[in-house]
Amino acid sequence: MSNEYSAIIKKVDDRWIGWIEEIPGVNCQEHTRKELLETLRITLGEALDCNRQVFNT
Repeated sequence: MSNEYSAIIKKVDDRWIGWIEEIPGVNCQEHTRKELLETLRITLGEALDCNRQVFNT
């Protein structure tokens, strides 16, 4: 299993938006690119933890 994921990020007006291509539902928006990347990392980790709990019960 791969530990690498593809983050798609774009600047739209005054916001940065992004999502993780391989995991549906992991999408975020922030004021800076740096904040967006950190929020995506956190959200991805939470989604993976949730999926592990669901599929390991």
